[in-house]
Amino acid sequence: MSGIRLSVLTVACMTVSLAAGARGQGQNAPAVFSPTSGDYATADIRVITPGVVFASGLPDIAADFTKETGKKVGIVVVGMGTIVEEMTKKTPPPDVIVLPFQLMTTLTLDGGVAPGTFTPLGRTRMGLAVRAGAPKPDISTVEKLAAALKSAKAVMRSNPASRTMVALLIDNVLKRPEFAGVNAPPSTKGEGGQALAAGEGDMAIQTISQILPYKEIELVGPLPAELGAWIDSGVAVSARATHAADARALIQYLLRPESNKVWKPRGLERFE
Repeated sequence: MSGIRLSVLTVACMTVSLAAGARGQGQNAPAVFSPTSGDYATADIRVITPGVVFASGLPDIAADFTKETGKKVGIVVVGMGTIVEEMTKKTPPPDVIVLPFQLMTTLTLDGGVAPGTFTPLGRTRMGLAVRAGAPKPDISTVEKLAAALKSAKAVMRSNPASRTMVALLIDNVLKRPEFAGVNAPPSTKGEGGQALAAGEGDMAIQTISQILPYKEIELVGPLPAELGAWIDSGVAVSARATHAADARALIQYLLRPESNKVWKPRGLERFE
């Protein structure tokens, strides 16, 4: 656990997300990236996760687990604004839950996590993307990043009205005085990377795991570390699990060193 910390910025974003979740997911909120893998309702092991971990290779590792054990895994993605509520009310209930640290702590205190099962998973950093083949600016410092963003016609990013943690974290970064004057319109085509891949803007800020899947765009690099622009996630067995033993086995599979061959290239930095 040494070296693992949650940035003040991320904690603030998470707190806002929890407080505003219900109203942020109302009828005027933009759609949230919500893919699935497998059949959740009939799976032997049911998983609820935020999109950032899903995009980091979770379905691929789960598929390998199924090949080795025969246990079918069903995964659903839920937006941060309602994810804790889903974990406590969804039917059938989840067996494995994946959450950012702050939300996992909240769920644990509310009795939603099986005792002794919460384990740190990894860190997902925000990165800058450009269109494939475009020059990649130097963003090694906050000042250089600010200059790069100000040179763009439009820097796409997730709509903060969605109240997702990624959108709120990026919004807080862009509100820093160094980035005054940056044209960063909220995307109308999903997340920032997704919008850039669809032809909107000429740069995008998004989680690295949600930039890498698109061949139309390329990762420049992570945002400077001093911005604290990352999400630290953990995994646990749900207190409502109906397949607790299988859930523990899947978690151990996700955490084994061999799984890093999937996590790392997809943008999730495992905690050692």
